[in-house]
Amino acid sequence: MNEYIKIVDVEKYYGKGSYVTKAVNRVSFNVKKGEFIGIMGASGSGKSTLLHMISTIDRVTAGHIYFEDQDITLLDQDQLSDFRKDNLGFIFQNYNLLDTLTLEENIMLAMSLQDKKANEIKQGTSQLLKTLGIEEVKGKFPYEVSGGQKQRCACARALVNEPKLILADEPTGALDSKSSRMLLETFEMMNTNLNSTILMVTHDPFSASYCKRILFLKDGEIFQELYRGNRSRREFLNEILDVISLTGGDSEYEK
Repeated sequence: MNEYIKIVDVEKYYGKGSYVTKAVNRVSFNVKKGEFIGIMGASGSGKSTLLHMISTIDRVTAGHIYFEDQDITLLDQDQLSDFRKDNLGFIFQNYNLLDTLTLEENIMLAMSLQDKKANEIKQGTSQLLKTLGIEEVKGKFPYEVSGGQKQRCACARALVNEPKLILADEPTGALDSKSSRMLLETFEMMNTNLNSTILMVTHDPFSASYCKRILFLKDGEIFQELYRGNRSRREFLNEILDVISLTGGDSEYEK
């Protein structure tokens, strides 16, 4: 696997003087092509802040983030906008779909923003609808379908630019258990069949068990790392729960 991303001694502070809060404190790790990484931590651990810096939504206070040897912490706002459009796909808890457009039209709109030709948009949208199992509801509006179907449409939209990295922030947070499982199986398919590189922030051990690697954050620092390897998802889930119990953070992760 090729190394895509390097996070090097990244820090994020808020406040000034004696009122400084360290949200992320000297975090370093690498992401390889085709990895499915979960970032876990209790509320206030810094996991969402870390994701926001990697996604360039927020700036680092110190440290560097490299995408294929390009230091994105040095880019200006216009360069960052182009970088996001060309390299990143976003999947968030609230879907961010347009209710006035059908699922198919939501995907087509995202493809049109990539300056694709009409026939490419039509073919690409059709393939994504089929790949993600929402072809039968393509003509429905977001308010007419389930949360899981909306989130799979969000996945399709995130894939239109063939991103180097897909960033998911608590993607199952608004879903019921059945829809959550379907979405996570979709992520697994995207990772295995499409070789998508995925970085997912979650507080949910069940969701994390679908990942290949887990980084655990506490007080803004990585304190544990788990690899799934050849273990079953059930075995990996039990190990995740063991790590959580050792930190005394069970109740925080269950929120």
